[in-house]
Amino acid sequence: MALELASTEKVVLGSISFVIFWVLAVFPSLPLLPIGRTAGSLLGAILMIIFKVITPDEAYDAIDLSVLGFLFGTMVLYIAHLLSWKSKGPKDVVCRICIISALLSALFTNDTTCIVLTEFVLRTAKQSNVPPHPFLLALASSANIGSAATPIGNPQNLVIAIQSKISFGQFLLGLLPPMLVGVTVNISILLCMYWRVLSSNKDEEITTSNCPVSEVNSSSQSLEGKNGRFGWKSRCVYLVTAGMVIGLLMGLNMSWTVITASLLLIVIDFKDAGPCLEKVSYSLLLLFCGMFITVEGFNKTGIPTTLWNMIKPYCKIDHVSGMVVLSVAILVLSNLASNVPTVLLLGGRVAAMAAAISPHEVKKSWLILGWVSTVAGNLSLPGSAANLIVCEQARLADPSFNYTLSFWTHLKFGLPSTIIVTTIGLTLLIRG
Repeated sequence: MALELASTEKVVLGSISFVIFWVLAVFPSLPLLPIGRTAGSLLGAILMIIFKVITPDEAYDAIDLSVLGFLFGTMVLYIAHLLSWKSKGPKDVVCRICIISALLSALFTNDTTCIVLTEFVLRTAKQSNVPPHPFLLALASSANIGSAATPIGNPQNLVIAIQSKISFGQFLLGLLPPMLVGVTVNISILLCMYWRVLSSNKDEEITTSNCPVSEVNSSSQSLEGKNGRFGWKSRCVYLVTAGMVIGLLMGLNMSWTVITASLLLIVIDFKDAGPCLEKVSYSLLLLFCGMFITVEGFNKTGIPTTLWNMIKPYCKIDHVSGMVVLSVAILVLSNLASNVPTVLLLGGRVAAMAAAISPHEVKKSWLILGWVSTVAGNLSLPGSAANLIVCEQARLADPSFNYTLSFWTHLKFGLPSTIIVTTIGLTLLIRG
């Protein structure tokens, strides 16, 4: 962590590469270069190598195969069975969306949960005859909060678990209480802000089974077959999922455990795996490859270390004021550079600072980084990939029920929710 600023040429060229990556990550359809996030991530990585900020060998070393393996596994996991539920009234729907998305995100990542549930939520909003934005906000925000509870809930948590060597059980024990309280508070904020909107339709039973999501239905049918809704294949799905969780709690390798569970589900389906594997978002895997390389190159410039050294004296986690400064820094950086790059940039530095105070503070510092960087994603629309997934899928959905979630609509809810939930979670972590 004693890295000083590199040569002026490296600093300038490395910064340009990182800015290009960041701008295209936040504005993927930029008129000057509308190439999208994945290509933008790879462009930033290539520029780091072309400008000799980082060598090709260092670029390969920067790619975290554990994270990529984990992402691959979670994209294949089957969760369609959990979508068959009913609710009475829009306010009850919001509560159920929050609870289900939070729990699913803790096991299957927030991004996967949002991919699967967005169309389902839109159809539910249409059938309940209320504007869909409270439902979409409930999905994205609760998915982010729920994902904070486990190392497999989101990519940045997995990075933290790998770098810190914190076990799945320790991670869960540390962040489950803040997650549960955070989801409860998030539900309360949603109901307070959108009570009138959600009261526009009389409370009546909403049957989601009449508005199926096509992809979910096809998966359900392939697993259920002629055995009925709760046939042996369905039970096997639950057993595999339970086995995966038990394996993670026992300390087995997270990435390979998830991949093994995914392949078991493919075997249970007893069909050609081609259509299933086609649903894997390989562009997302490439996005993370490029991001790992770009962030490593930016680290080589020495700029992150220099900036960290400037605020480090004010970020002592054994003082309330230091905790506030550190949390604000993580919140801001997570919304400027996204949460995974923030964890990659700050993780080792925050842990080293905590170790200088007390060995006991090291685990707490990692958990604080995981909590704040994850909940920070709720602040603004570009704050997390889950937000962008919900926004894009809602915009590109069937014209009969699609919806454009604006930046300001999200910010109006995201700002108070993020501040309140982050503060409550930090209080629990500090006292714990």
